[in-house]
Amino acid sequence: MVAKIAIVGRPNVGKSTLFNRLTGKRLALVHEAPGLTRDRRGGDAVIGSTKVRLIDTAGLEEAGEGTIQARMRGQTEAALKEADILLFVMDARAGVVPADEVFADLARASGKPVILAANKCEGRVGQSGSYEAFSLGVGEPIAISAEHGQGLIELGAAIEAAWAELSGGGESEAQGGEGDIDAESQDRPLRIAIVGRPNVGKSTLVNAILGEDRLITGPEAGLTRDSISVEMSWRGQDMRLFDTAGLRRKARVKAGAEYLSVGDALRAIQFAEIVILLVDAQAPLEKQDLQIADLVAREGRALVIAINKWDLVSDKKEQLKELQREIERLVPQVRGVRLVPVSALKASGLTKLMTAVLDIYEIWNRRIPTAELNRWLKEMQERHPPPAVRGKRIRLRFMTQPNARPPTFIVFSSRAEKLPESYRRYLTQGLRTAFDLLAVPIRLNLRKGKNPYASKR
Repeated sequence: MVAKIAIVGRPNVGKSTLFNRLTGKRLALVHEAPGLTRDRRGGDAVIGSTKVRLIDTAGLEEAGEGTIQARMRGQTEAALKEADILLFVMDARAGVVPADEVFADLARASGKPVILAANKCEGRVGQSGSYEAFSLGVGEPIAISAEHGQGLIELGAAIEAAWAELSGGGESEAQGGEGDIDAESQDRPLRIAIVGRPNVGKSTLVNAILGEDRLITGPEAGLTRDSISVEMSWRGQDMRLFDTAGLRRKARVKAGAEYLSVGDALRAIQFAEIVILLVDAQAPLEKQDLQIADLVAREGRALVIAINKWDLVSDKKEQLKELQREIERLVPQVRGVRLVPVSALKASGLTKLMTAVLDIYEIWNRRIPTAELNRWLKEMQERHPPPAVRGKRIRLRFMTQPNARPPTFIVFSSRAEKLPESYRRYLTQGLRTAFDLLAVPIRLNLRKGKNPYASKR
C-alpha cells in the first residue's frame, strides 16, 4: 500500500516548497505571491522505508459561493477526503492566526492522523511561533524549514510512525515512485499535454475526459497556474494528462507568477509524447495557435488539434473543411495533422479525440526496415534525380532510421552539404506518403560518407 498524504494549510505557508522538497523535484510552482497553487497536485516520494503519494493543495480560505477561492477550497476538501494522513503546515514566523485555528478544527473533525509542521523555523526566527502552535490542539509541532531542508528527518519519522500505526504495522513498499513528467521508465503511462491559449477550455476538457470535476474551471481566464497531472486509462492504455496554463504571446506575458506558469507549460510540451492543441472554434487558428503548433513540431512531439466549443458552430461541415485547408497551408511542417471537433462542456467528440491520440502515438513510434527505406530511396531518385552542382550530380547512397519518437532518418551522400532544401522537402513528403507518416514531425538528416554497412556485406 501507498500512504496518501495531503499537505494542507492556509495560503503562503510553504506547502508547495515542502512538497518539492519531499518529492525531490520541482513539480510545484513556488512564488512569493499567495494563491499560486489552485488545483491539487500529486507527486510520489519515498520517506524512510515508506512509499508515499503526496498531494499539494491550495490554501484553505473562507470564500463566497461561485468564487475562484470557493472552487480552490473544494479541491482542498477533496484532497482531505482522499488522504490517509494530513500534513498540516503553519508559518512559525507569523505564529498562529485565526485561519490556522479554523483549519485545525477541520483537521480534527476529519478523524485522520494529523502531523503538524511549523515551517520557516530556520535559525531562531520561528521558535516562538512553533511553541505557539501547541495551542492548535493537533499534536506536537515539528519545527522545519522547507526552503533550507531543516527538520525533515524528524518530519519523516513522524510520517513513518503515523503510517505504521494506521496500516497495522504492515511492511512498507519502497520500490521507488512513478516519478514526474521527465522520468524515464519502460512501463510509464502515455504522457499527453493539453495546451492552448488562455480560456479555450483545457481544464474543462480534462474533466470531461476523466468524467469528474478534477480541475478548477470557470469563465475567468488564467485559472490554471501550473501543469497539473492526472492519471487515467483509455482502452487499456495507461495515460497521464497534463493540464497546462494558457500560452499568450511573449510580449503579453508579465513577470512573476504568469512567467512561471508559462515556463511550466513549455516544459510540459518538451516532456510530453502527445500534445493536444486545443483551439476555440469561434476564433480558430490565431497566430498564437500556429506558434504553439510550430513549437510542438520543433520539439518533435506528436500533435493532435482539438477544436473546442464545436456545439456553437452552425455550419459544421463547411467550417471543418475550411479549417482542414487552412491547417495544411499554415502548418506545413506537420502534414496531415488530425483535426477533431469536440465540446468539452457537453463531453462530445471525446472518443474520436482519444482514438486520434492513440493512432498518432503508433505513427510517432513507427520504425521502417532499412531494406524498405533503401528501395524507396532508389525509386525516389529514379523518379526525380538530385540536381547537379557545378556539373557533378549528387548521389544519395544509403538511408537508415536510427530513431523513432519522432521518426528520424539519416541519408548518406558524398556531397550531403550541397543537397538543396527543396530536395529535402521532396524526400520528407515522400516519406510521409509512402510509409503513412502523416501528422507527425519527421527528422531527415544528411551525412557525408558512403554506405556504413557496405564493408559488412
